[in-house]
Amino acid sequence: MTHVQANYQVVSAGFDAAVESVAPDQWGTQSPCEEWTARDIVAHIVAGHRNVLSGLRGEEPEGLGVDEDPTQAWEDVSQAVAAITQDPDVVRKEIDGPVGKMSVGEVIDRFVTMDLLIHTWDLARTVGADEHLDEDAVARAYEVLKPMDEMIRRPNFFGPKLDPPVDADLQTEFLYFVGRRA
Repeated sequence: MTHVQANYQVVSAGFDAAVESVAPDQWGTQSPCEEWTARDIVAHIVAGHRNVLSGLRGEEPEGLGVDEDPTQAWEDVSQAVAAITQDPDVVRKEIDGPVGKMSVGEVIDRFVTMDLLIHTWDLARTVGADEHLDEDAVARAYEVLKPMDEMIRRPNFFGPKLDPPVDADLQTEFLYFVGRRA
């Protein structure tokens, strides 16, 4: 198992648990992300996954359709991306990533998995599910993001960094770093 596959598997299982915790009447619930509901979080994650998949196929990505079931859409894209992580030839293939040409493995490991991790907490907080994130995944994501502090403070990335409580654990410190108040 590659590190890309292992990292994605752990983080996607957490998001999967959060999605499964959403009751039918909670999809419109306001999330900690300003102007986003539970459905919007899943739509964002589905879109990110579909971007990778369409990049591999040379197609235009599609967002979550208005009438599309978010749970099913998440299940479909997570299975497709998990399958990609098992194929070393596909993981090495270059596609257009968020910061230029990158290998599929880099895009999944550095961006898709990190986004998934953060939004796992957002969705869990929104619907009252287990908010605990995998500690190793948090440590990896935090180490990647720290040097990018200034760059990630622009619109459509992360909000302002917050000062965590003095006795904050790693997850809380990380969440405050990405603008969440845990």
